[in-house]
Amino acid sequence: MLTTKDVETYRQQGFLPGQPHLGNEEATGLCDACIRTCSVEMKDPSRRQASNRVKPYLLFPWAADLVRHPAILDSVETLIGPDIMVFHTTVWFKEPNTPKSVPWHQDATYFGLAPFEHVTAWVALTPSTEEMGCVRILPGSHEQGQLLHADKPDPNLMLSRGQTIAAEVDDTNAINLIMAPGEISFHHTLALHQSGPNTSNTPRIGIGVSYIPTHVRHIGETRLSATLVRGVDRYDHFDPEPKPDGDATEAAKEAHYDSLQRFWRASESIPGMGLIH
Repeated sequence: MLTTKDVETYRQQGFLPGQPHLGNEEATGLCDACIRTCSVEMKDPSRRQASNRVKPYLLFPWAADLVRHPAILDSVETLIGPDIMVFHTTVWFKEPNTPKSVPWHQDATYFGLAPFEHVTAWVALTPSTEEMGCVRILPGSHEQGQLLHADKPDPNLMLSRGQTIAAEVDDTNAINLIMAPGEISFHHTLALHQSGPNTSNTPRIGIGVSYIPTHVRHIGETRLSATLVRGVDRYDHFDPEPKPDGDATEAAKEAHYDSLQRFWRASESIPGMGLIH
């Protein structure tokens, strides 16, 4: 589990840099499984993100096991407590030598969660270097609260709506989160972060897992689903999600489709969380 000093750093800075959580063989196996199931995009013409790269833990057993990994949950528990749900997950698959990037944003935008206690565990399945477009983060930026965002139509922006901080961002003090396979970084839902294009000759693959304590709720009208991965849910804010019974089986695809449709409907009903909080 994370140390007391780690928790203090997270509270003050809004993030923790990558630390080893997975063994080399484990990370390699997960990377191979991710490439097998997510390298070819299942495209929805109405969406910027491939559907098999969003909430893959509902489609594939390897992803379902990853979000329940004891070492990850031990660290998450020190940050948000023992009753933990997975709210969202995205595979960040940056092909080599492509202009795809992620603009400056806060994860809280369009999630509609309250209070702001969601933490993202960013799992590196390949090396993540500056050349490969690693995550960059602004220390202490979570203290600014929820900021206004604007939707950007640029197809090279990897976020679902191209959501970008509306104001100009001074990135003078930004830190590159350079990581090795099996390392995991953690950042607060309000921490400002972005990542550049992958200019290397190899893919950069990482998975962002959004964990919330069970008392966190969605403030919109749409009832969403989430997965309890540790502890007890005493609040019933979300409908439970089933664990997949195989790779993209009919039952898994049905549960995945239902969850995503709810999520998209809810996120599109919120023009920007800065207008609400």
